Amino acid sequence: MDGRHDSDGVRQFWTRLGLPGLVDIHTHFMPERVLRKVWAYFDGLGPLTGGVEWPITYRGDEDERLAVIREFGVRAFTALLYPHRAGMAQWLNGWAADFARRTPDVLHTATLFPEPGVGTYVREAVEAGARVFKAHVQVGAYDPGDPLLDPVWGLLAEAGIPVVTHCGSGPAPGKHTGPGPVAGVLARHPRLRLVVAHLGMPEYEDFLGLAERYEEVRLDTTMAFTDFSDRFSQFPVEALPRLADLGDRVLLGTDFPNIPHPYVHQLHVLERLGLGDDWLRAVCYENGARLFGIMDPTGITDPTGIMDPTGITGPAGDPHSFGVRPSQ
Repeated sequence: MDGRHDSDGVRQFWTRLGLPGLVDIHTHFMPERVLRKVWAYFDGLGPLTGGVEWPITYRGDEDERLAVIREFGVRAFTALLYPHRAGMAQWLNGWAADFARRTPDVLHTATLFPEPGVGTYVREAVEAGARVFKAHVQVGAYDPGDPLLDPVWGLLAEAGIPVVTHCGSGPAPGKHTGPGPVAGVLARHPRLRLVVAHLGMPEYEDFLGLAERYEEVRLDTTMAFTDFSDRFSQFPVEALPRLADLGDRVLLGTDFPNIPHPYVHQLHVLERLGLGDDWLRAVCYENGARLFGIMDPTGITDPTGIMDPTGITGPAGDPHSFGVRPSQ
């Protein structure tokens, strides 16, 4: 794996916009043996891939993947991981907490599953410093409205912790995907910071409607508008004005490393939407920086206007570190 072939293009993209880098809220880091199984599922055209050939562009070990994403100039990223059955989530959270301790530029990530004890281990993850949760309704094949999860959604809403959620029916539908199940959750927990992964693909307009209805709902761009996804799930052109109007609640996501194209392609397809540089700046850096309280690691520029006046920027001597404040 070698990301150098597109790192120049990535850096040119955010440099032209006058940004200090990117904030990518949809990237995957997980235990090595778990990630290898995920890749094997993609290689085998598992049912949830939609039966579409899905080559993994950034297939390498953890150190290699970290080196590549840092070379791109991604200042903060997630370690989205998720269980496909009961009994996995707490163990995954333990791994993610350790990963966060040794990786200063990752946003401490945790996950959940509707099972006895979920409220306890979610609270423990929050108390341990988790900044973002991942819920995968499609892979987990669970109803987000499960009564076991109701107190968890309440806890996360109260804590103001974003939950990146694969709830759309792409690339293949699941038993509980689509806007209906999460709409029920939001009706009970309207302050939940739900981040709809993949812009809700393919139910784009329905999920735009949820973001328009609930001010804490956000959407990430992961795989949307790419040549790969456009083959089976194009975003409706007539909905672009609605996406533009939600520009302060759209966040860059890419699915790195599990993407079938160079990283820079996701950036270029957002640019070719023609929604303007202010929209791109917000999506690719400012919205994520504001949501997670991320300061410019250089301590010099602050396009979001949220830099901590103390100038604390993370562990000394680490060019990839960043300073954070608790989410507001």
